Amino acid sequence: MTQDAVPFRAGPFRPGDQAQLTDPKGRMHTITLEPEGQFHTAKGAIAHDEILNGPEGVVVSSTKGTKYLVQRPLLKDFVLSMPRGATVIYPKDAAVIVGLADIYPGAKVVEAGAGSGAMTCSLLRAVGDAGQVHSYERREDFAEIAAKNVERYFGRPHPAWEITVGDLAVDITDTDVDRVILDMLAPWECISAVFRAMRPGGVLCVYVATTTQLSRTVETMREQGGWTEPESTETLLRTWHVEGLAVRPNHRMVGHTGFLITARRLADGVELPPKRMRPSKGAYGKDWEAHVDAQNRVTPE
Repeated sequence: MTQDAVPFRAGPFRPGDQAQLTDPKGRMHTITLEPEGQFHTAKGAIAHDEILNGPEGVVVSSTKGTKYLVQRPLLKDFVLSMPRGATVIYPKDAAVIVGLADIYPGAKVVEAGAGSGAMTCSLLRAVGDAGQVHSYERREDFAEIAAKNVERYFGRPHPAWEITVGDLAVDITDTDVDRVILDMLAPWECISAVFRAMRPGGVLCVYVATTTQLSRTVETMREQGGWTEPESTETLLRTWHVEGLAVRPNHRMVGHTGFLITARRLADGVELPPKRMRPSKGAYGKDWEAHVDAQNRVTPE
């Protein structure tokens, strides 16, 4: 990708750059800078020329005297304000996914579904120009929204990205994939296809919202075999109020958004040694059998 396509380049603001204006109440507005352009609010107008050719971290005033801090928007700011089709994976989970799945520069990554493109932006930043991200999305309208968001974020189509409108379980053609990220309603339907596409040692990371999805995905992986023991986690984010001696947790926090399941692909024909720990008493009793039977009678639709 050329320097012009880097959304957060250093140096002075230039035409086409995005600038984030933050007012005294913490409200943020993101604008695309143009010569002779203007940003209008109820608090007055700000000329783009006051920002162009200047650095980040400055304060400008509107025509009515309201002061705004000028910075380039971070990825988390872009994600929270982007146009959406499907619900996005929020920054607190996207950051953990990049870490847990060990997404590295040059990696070959498959993603499904693309949703609104939020996770795609994080993956593309992690793999860089030398990597590859292939996204699958069943819905054409979601794929169009994702494509527009990715192009808006990077300033142009990213050279390492390809998006396919289709079902990963049926349409996947990738081989020797390093990492797979699944964010869909029924990820257990894609486990076999992912296994065939992934190289030994590759990492699978699945994002699901509910405990029933969590359970079915993990048990499907165990039943199929060929994976290390799946690890299931969730991330809870709590901010703190710090002002003099008033140091306490904020009253609101970002609680449950989703569960993450991670596992690594084994080599062909390899089976994990038996677990030394016994399952909890009753974990796979008659109630479990009834639960599995009920799940098998329910379709994703």
